[in-house]
Amino acid sequence: FINFLIYILFLGALYFVPLKAMTGLSFNSNLYSHFMLIPVVSLYFFIMDRKTIFKMTGYSFGIALPIVAAGLLVYWFGNSSHVGLNHNDYLALMMFSLFLFINGGFIGFFGSSAFRKAVFPLLFLVFIVPIPSAIIDALIKVLLIGSADISYVIFNFLGVPVYRDGFVFELPGLAVEVARQCSGIRSTIGMFITSVIAGYMFLKTGWGRVLLILAIFPITIFKNAIRICTISLLAAYVDKSWVTDSWLHSSGGIVFFVLGLIILGAVLLFMQKMEKKVNGPRRAAQGQGS
Repeated sequence: FINFLIYILFLGALYFVPLKAMTGLSFNSNLYSHFMLIPVVSLYFFIMDRKTIFKMTGYSFGIALPIVAAGLLVYWFGNSSHVGLNHNDYLALMMFSLFLFINGGFIGFFGSSAFRKAVFPLLFLVFIVPIPSAIIDALIKVLLIGSADISYVIFNFLGVPVYRDGFVFELPGLAVEVARQCSGIRSTIGMFITSVIAGYMFLKTGWGRVLLILAIFPITIFKNAIRICTISLLAAYVDKSWVTDSWLHSSGGIVFFVLGLIILGAVLLFMQKMEKKVNGPRRAAQGQGS
């Protein structure tokens, strides 16, 4: 434990500059607001499972060396390419190399057996890594297209006269554009992380956890569409200020984020019931076989 603690302190000194930058961004950027919580959540699961994790430990430097070497390579590449990278992508490389160093160090000092038992809190640290700009842009584009498509379906379902031209909707006396800010990328990241934690805590099967995570994307798109339609209808039929300077437009994302969490909770309950249906017959068959 002392050796690993010294190793972590060394990493803290080595990564002081990018860690300081990430900490600052966590207070100033919507995309990084979760950064400070990730180590706390990881540490919580470590503490909860510490007896199981550290029941059997031993050095495994042979397995750890390639992982640490990969971390060193990414660290070198990030620093050597710093000038040609934007700030987000530079920090992505730095944090990913730190992630590799932490996991490799843990395997080296505590062994592969301990790593297998601590795999969730260790791999959960991947969320300290900023999403590369190219992936962020692609996700935003997918979310915008999906949100616009579902919004158009909802407008037609409600019988609202609407003309669509790409991301622009023309309603009676009003034109609304589904802009980049409407993508819900921040809430998508938040719900994605929430689904990972919820799946680990409340689901037992790998397929159940994967399906819960995959459900985030249609949930987010539906939630975005509800927000777009709600604000657009209020602006068209009540007051145009709803789409310009209303609290619902500027700060009402939390309301629809809660809606997304409620839907996610319903999906989680459904997945729990599905697991019981699938695992129940299997357990019974295993009992008969024994």
